[in-house]
Amino acid sequence: MPPVAEAPFFAVIPGAQVHEVLDGHEGEVVRIVEAAYRLHGGGETVNPPSYFLRFPDRPDSRIIALPASLGGEHGVDGMKWISSFPRNVAEGIPRASAVLILNDPRTGYPLACLESSVISAARTAASAALAAARLSEARGSRPRRVGFIGTGLIARFVHHYLAATGWEFDEVGVHDTAAEHAAGFADYLDRSGTGGKVTVHASAESLVRDSDLLVLATVAARPHLTEPGWFAHNPLVLHVSLRDLSPEVLLTGANFVDDIEHCLKAQTSPHLAEQLTGGREFIDGTLYDVLTGKAPVPAGRPVFFSPFGLGVLDLAVGRHVYDTLAAREALSVVPDFFHEMRRYG
Repeated sequence: MPPVAEAPFFAVIPGAQVHEVLDGHEGEVVRIVEAAYRLHGGGETVNPPSYFLRFPDRPDSRIIALPASLGGEHGVDGMKWISSFPRNVAEGIPRASAVLILNDPRTGYPLACLESSVISAARTAASAALAAARLSEARGSRPRRVGFIGTGLIARFVHHYLAATGWEFDEVGVHDTAAEHAAGFADYLDRSGTGGKVTVHASAESLVRDSDLLVLATVAARPHLTEPGWFAHNPLVLHVSLRDLSPEVLLTGANFVDDIEHCLKAQTSPHLAEQLTGGREFIDGTLYDVLTGKAPVPAGRPVFFSPFGLGVLDLAVGRHVYDTLAAREALSVVPDFFHEMRRYG
């Protein structure tokens, strides 16, 4: 970041600029996310619990604050403020919207406000692609049949990041409780040009049984995949939406998370498994443990990766966007954003 002058400046970075910096550089984003995971695992971050703003008159909606601090060479502080309003979908607009505030770690002054729905989706997809690569490598083979349950923006980004980082599939399965959403996602897959036979499955069971890599990207509030037998073929499951799997299903496999304390709360599926068993022994490790070789990944059991989604990942990607635009002298600075800069007037 540029050195802080006596009069700090504040930039606003719209989604179009964010997209322009990230699109076509998916491999770099995955490396940024991996570096953030390594900093987090090494104790060089601060990532407090997320804070949920809920509404008695709109119980299906929420806005979440994710404060965080990222250390290392590109240190930055800040917070993501992300809303989830499922009723938006019926209005023809995305469910989620977000902004990201970056703060200078030396002065605390906010540096920028970034449109962050793209950043949030990109870091989620990069995390999923990273986990899929490292977990499958540890198991000894890459899956060739992928299935998506939930067909919104996150599913599209996960598919895009998998394809952009070298994944190839013989078959791509799709299932959604809304037939029109499943059809729309299947159309996107056909137009993506990434190959693989695309099949829309009428049931979740059919899709699960036919997938060796399963991506769960729904808005489910409680488990809906409850039959352990569906997973008897030992798939690798990217449990991105965190509340799809019953504890009974999770307990049949090896479980990896991004952060144990964050993931085992708020009635996530791993949290329910903890309540059922009375302990955390079913957790086999974190993604950091996999990256550093500390945790073995079995091939003969289902493997579940349940990421809570860490604010430090948003900061890492947001910092990259900010630095890239600053280097290009392309930041849109708000004149006189900080008005009262004299202590005594």
